[in-house]
Amino acid sequence: MLTRVLALVLALAFSSVAFAEAAPWEIHPEWAKEFSDRAVAGSMLVYDERDNRYLVFDRARAETRFTPASTFKVFNALVALETGAVKDEYEVIRWDGVKRGMENWNRDQSLASAMKFSAVWFYQEMARRAGASRMQAWIDQVGYGNRDIGGGIDRFWLDGGKLRISALEQIGFLRRLAEGSLPFSPQAQEAVRRITIVDAAPDYILHAKTGWALRAAADGKHDLGWIVGWVERDGRRWFFAMNMDMSRGDADAAQRLPLARAILMRSGALPTAP
Repeated sequence: MLTRVLALVLALAFSSVAFAEAAPWEIHPEWAKEFSDRAVAGSMLVYDERDNRYLVFDRARAETRFTPASTFKVFNALVALETGAVKDEYEVIRWDGVKRGMENWNRDQSLASAMKFSAVWFYQEMARRAGASRMQAWIDQVGYGNRDIGGGIDRFWLDGGKLRISALEQIGFLRRLAEGSLPFSPQAQEAVRRITIVDAAPDYILHAKTGWALRAAADGKHDLGWIVGWVERDGRRWFFAMNMDMSRGDADAAQRLPLARAILMRSGALPTAP
C-alpha cells in the first residue's frame, strides 16, 4: 500500500513539472505597475486553460514556496467533508465563545461561512477532527506543496507551520478541483467549488480564497498575502495565484482582491470595467 501511495505521489509530482515545462510562459513586466501603484511587491501567475499558457509577473517568485495560510482552507474543506468532520457545507459548529480579532469570526460557523469570513478557529477544528494521520495521507495523495504538516495539526498551514506551496503548485491544485479530478468524492469537490465563489456575475464566475501569514515573506520581516482562484467566462477558465509582501496590515490586505482583479482584466480573464 505504501509503495502504491509513494508511486502516486511521485507520478503527480513529475506530471506537474512536465505540465509546467510543456506550457509556454509569457512574461508580463507591465503588470509591475499594478503592484507599484499599491506600493507592494509580489508576483501574479495566470494560467489560460484554453490556450495552455502561463502569464506571469516575476516567474522566480511564482515558483517559490511560501506558507499557504488561509488558502489552505480550500484543501481543509475537502478533507473535512471526506472524513465526516462535518456532514456538509451547511452544518453549523457552535462558536467556542473566545473573542477573536475579526468580529465575523465570533459566531457559530459552517464550512461555507467560515470560508467566506476566513474564520481560522473553525478550520482548525476541522483539522483536529480529521487528525494528523488522515490529514497527512490526503496531503500525500494529492501531492500538496512540500507535504510537510509539521508544527501541529491545527497550525501547520499558518505562520510558524512547515507547510509550503508555490503559486504554480496552487494553480495545479485548483485546476484539478475545478475539473473534479482530485481524489476526493465528486460531492465534496462540488461543495467546495460552490463555497469558493466570491462573485457570480451574469457573464462570469469568480472563485477565490485569500490568505495572510505573519512574517512569512521571503525576508522574514513582512507579512505575506495570498489570493488564489479561477475565473469561468464564456466557456473558458483562467486560474490564478498571487502573493505579495504586506507591511501595512489591513491596508495591504484590502488590496489583494482589487489587485488580482486588475491583472485578470489585463489578461482577458475578466471583462474590463466600464
